Order: sequence, then structure tokens, then C-alpha cells
Amino acid sequence: MIALASQYAALPEHFFARLAPTQVARPRLIQFNRVLAEELALDIQDHSDEQLAAIFSGNLIPAGANPVAMAYAGHQFGGFVPQLGDGRAILLGEVRDNAGQWRDVHLKGSGRTPYSRGGDGRAALGPVLREYIVSEAMHAFGIPTTRSLAAVSTGEAVIREGRLPGAILTRVAKSHVRVGTFQYFAARGDAAAIRQLADFCIGRLYPSLAAGEQPYLALLKAVIAGQAQLIARWMQVGFIHGVMNTDNMAVSAESIDFGPCAFMDSYDPATVFSSIDSRGRYAYANQPHAAAWNLARFAEALLSCIDTVPERAIELVTAPLEQFEALYSYNWLEGMRRKIGLQYPSAEDPALVQGFLEAMQAGSADFTLSFRALCEAAQDDAAEGRTGYANLRALFVEPALLDAWIPAWRARLAAEPLSAPTRAQAMRSVNPLFIPRNHQVERVIRAAVEQEDFAPFARLLQILARPFEEQPGSEAFANPPQPQERVTQTFCGT
Repeated sequence: MIALASQYAALPEHFFARLAPTQVARPRLIQFNRVLAEELALDIQDHSDEQLAAIFSGNLIPAGANPVAMAYAGHQFGGFVPQLGDGRAILLGEVRDNAGQWRDVHLKGSGRTPYSRGGDGRAALGPVLREYIVSEAMHAFGIPTTRSLAAVSTGEAVIREGRLPGAILTRVAKSHVRVGTFQYFAARGDAAAIRQLADFCIGRLYPSLAAGEQPYLALLKAVIAGQAQLIARWMQVGFIHGVMNTDNMAVSAESIDFGPCAFMDSYDPATVFSSIDSRGRYAYANQPHAAAWNLARFAEALLSCIDTVPERAIELVTAPLEQFEALYSYNWLEGMRRKIGLQYPSAEDPALVQGFLEAMQAGSADFTLSFRALCEAAQDDAAEGRTGYANLRALFVEPALLDAWIPAWRARLAAEPLSAPTRAQAMRSVNPLFIPRNHQVERVIRAAVEQEDFAPFARLLQILARPFEEQPGSEAFANPPQPQERVTQTFCGT
């Protein structure tokens, strides 16, 4: 039988609401991540699909679980809401994985809680499948992320734009504590709770910081460094989160809450997909700025822990906050350098990378396929008439800027000792061929919702589990959308 610990539930009662998931009518296991279950050391060998569906719908509570809905606040599109909380999610408990790391087991869509704010606390099938697909793709890219352990249909309808089939996602994370969790207590002037929460996060996520002279300042620095790396990785795969509110920024520096998220097709730094981001606050190019803003709110919430004199506390947090831009830029450039085939830094690299991005924008070229085709152009290691460069050039509606950029890029490659095949293989390991393209995600959701056909969903998951590899017979999954297939808006699904 699966057994859980209850560490977060051992914190004081005002950190959460203690309640069980709402029972559902006819739970059915849609997808179970057995590879992740093994990583989590879950004892599931003797569990049938029916038993797993009962557990991961919330109908059967595992031993040791003490279910709670976590309290938090947050800035939503810049406006502060002093109480948000898990309105449709339940933290069942924690497990220690094979690496010794504690991981939360969290049900999303498991019924109304005291934080539901008028909502039904349920999730529709479509958003559950979307989060399953995107979170597992992010993991396959090597990007820190919450994971998807199970998707279960409930046998009940939810009312959104109409009647839709309901479902529950089991989400796994190092922690579900958010910047907004700290803000919840800061808004109430509860310095003791902030300190307890900070101690919990240090113990769970950053235990080496506990022995330092300034553990809470060190916590801030660790979260800043983690977010700088995370957002840089998002940018390198063309990922747009869509709702970078402070309640959607995890202190663990994992990607979390895949609502109206999407991946770019044609490169445009102003790209927005979220239907609720009418002003582009969280557009692709604005994500580093949004992260810096959120981190400043985190620092504000920690001030009472860092120093009892507010002026001194502000002075202490200012330098780490100002360092975020440099940390982000370093991580971004390191990743982008690898994407264009470079191993060693040079002062000309920022302009070289920017030049390729500008060429893509001017040529309306696909972000993912352009970088992938660049791998083949690097392997040619010859004049522009070779096949690799021709394939790259064919992605550009207007290739003039690309043609002007290529000689400088080839000259830069020539300054490094790697052979062309070795360089191209290294580039393929960081430039995915397959991403969760919006039109494909919508296609598998439609098949599941309208026809109860989950085979396309399973097939897409299979492809995205190996995003950097050529997969014969699966070439269509790499294709950008045709004009009639384009998805221009994505939705929260709440």
C-alpha cells in the first residue's frame, strides 16, 4: 500500500485548511506515470488500475496522509489579493524519492476548499491533459518542473463554457510553497509564521543554508539564483508561462501551474497566448522582468526575518535583487551559446545570438525548427549551398538577415576546435526537435473530450519523452501548424 508522510500538515493550523478530497462518482485511470512512480519509490506493484484510480482521485486516502489545502496570497497581474490558496487542490502528503529528496503529492481538481472563492473546485479533462503533457515535456527538456504522476477521469461533468468531463491531476513537486505563501503571512504581519515557513523551506529545499549566519538572506539568494536559471531555460525553448503571478512562482524554482501556457511557433518576442493577458504583462520577452518583480515581492515578505531594523533589511536584500539580471543574462547566454554550437565564450557572442533571433523574427521563422536546422547547417561546415543551410533557409519567409548572419557565425565556429559532426551532435542535444505544439495539444484534447479517445494523448506523450531524438515515422509531430491550425489563445481552465 502507498504510504505518505505529512510534514507540511505538521505546521501550525493557520498555514492551511485541513480537509479530505471530495469523493468522485466513477474514477477511471487515464494515465499513470510508472517511471515517476519508481523514482518516487512508491509501492504500487500489487495495485490494480482501479485501486490507483481510487487513490489518485482522492476516494482512497493513503496511509500516513493528512490532506490539506494550502493557504497563500499573491499579486495577480500586479494587483495584490491577500487570500488565494488552493481552491481546487489538496496536498495529500510527501514521499522521499530514490535520491533522498522529499516530494509533495498533490491532487489538482479534487473539490471545493475554503479558498475556492466561489469556484466548484473541480478541473475539466482538457486542462488536466494539457498540464500532464507540458509538465512531462518540460522534464524531458531537463527543465526543473512539477511532474505529473496520474490523470484520472471522475465520471462527473463540470460546467465551464458547457458541460465537460471532469478529471483530477496528481502533481508532484519538491515543494508547492510559493512566493505568495510568504506574502499571505506578510500581509497579516505574522513574522513568526514567515520564519516558520522559511525554516520549513530551508530544511526541505536548501538544508545547507541552515548553518549559515544569515540563513534567510541565503534563502532569498538561492531562490533568486534558481529562478534566474529557470527563466533562462524557459526562454531557450520558447516557453511562455502565461500567468507569472507571485502565487505561480515556486520557492523550489520549479516550473509550476501550467494553465494558459504555450510554446512559440514563429519567433516573436512579443508573443502572448494567455486569454487573460490583454496587455502582454507576461509576454515571452517580459518573463525575465516579471520574475525580477516577483522576487522583489519575495524579498519584501522576508524582510522581518532578515533584520529587525527595516532599513538594514532593505539594504541587505537590495544587492541580491540587483544581481538577478546578471545571473539571468549569464544563464541565458550560456544556453544560447550552446544552441548555436559554441563551447567557449567570446565578447561577440551576445550580438551573434541576437543576430540570429532578429533574423528569425524578420523571416517569420519557426523558433524550434530554426535552431534544429542550424544543427544540420553546422554539420555541413561548408558553403551556403549545402543541404543543411538550404533546409534552414527554407524556414525563412524572408532570409536576407539570415544570409547576412551566416558568415559571421561560420567564422565564430571556425575559431573553436570541435569537429563539425561533434558540434552538430552537441547542438542536437540542446535543441529539441519535438515540443508540445499548441495545435497538437488541442488535437489530443479534442479526441479525449469529444470521443473518449486517449490514444492520441498517449502517443504525443511518447513522442515528447524523447524530444531531442529523431523518431522515424513521427516527423509530423515536429511540424508547425498550418494557418488553419494555429492556436492564438490559451485558457486557465479554472
